Amino acid sequence: MIAVIVDLNADMGESYGRWTLGDDGSLMPFLTSANIACGFHGGDPHVMRSTVALAIEHGVGIGAHVAFPDLIGFGRRRLAASPDEVQDYVLYQAGAIRAFAEAAGGRLQHVKPHGALYTSTVDDPELAQAVAAAVAMLGPEVILLMPPAVGPTAVRAGVPFVPEGYVDLDYDATGKLVIERVKQVRDPAAMGEKAVRLIRDGKVTTADGGELELRVESICVHGDAPNAPAIARAIRERLEEAGVDLAPLAELRTAAPR
Repeated sequence: MIAVIVDLNADMGESYGRWTLGDDGSLMPFLTSANIACGFHGGDPHVMRSTVALAIEHGVGIGAHVAFPDLIGFGRRRLAASPDEVQDYVLYQAGAIRAFAEAAGGRLQHVKPHGALYTSTVDDPELAQAVAAAVAMLGPEVILLMPPAVGPTAVRAGVPFVPEGYVDLDYDATGKLVIERVKQVRDPAAMGEKAVRLIRDGKVTTADGGELELRVESICVHGDAPNAPAIARAIRERLEEAGVDLAPLAELRTAAPR
């Protein structure tokens, strides 16, 4: 088995104003870490506060889900932003979540980019360096959560890093995610089996039917999927049945070497 302790994370707090997205109350109990929107792609101060409180209530690690400033496009459109701009975007948003976390008696555990900033960070080494530099400014205990490819950049910046993977999105033959403009309903049982195979064998089946080797310590569930709580529950239950323990990212970093 590749990993015996893993994190289960999801994107949360993406509602704003009178517009609601996802069922955070039903999803949070199955998670170990939450990536909370910071107002750039979703979320607002009230939603940020309530989502942080929900995470603390369930013992879930608090993360800043940072994005390009693209509320109308839900952060899924690439912007021609410079590395300096991206660094400031990340620091600004993470600082906001940190303030809410500390006000509620918690702390900022990690940072994870969202949508187009996520894929841009994977594709552009300069943007990856900018994101890692911003996380480094937040202190030595704040973790960067991203695909394995970003790991070396985080290490060079002195930033704790946890590699993540997906089972509710497909990968193409090159290892890149096939992004869905609107999240589709997925079979929870099938997602649970994919999760076990990912952790046990370090492999996922690509969109074209091939095999992709992927070594991760965290699995992400998309909170905007229509049946996200059912997917998260199935993944957690199936992993536990397979003898895999689940813990927040911060506990993964302090766990005994595997």
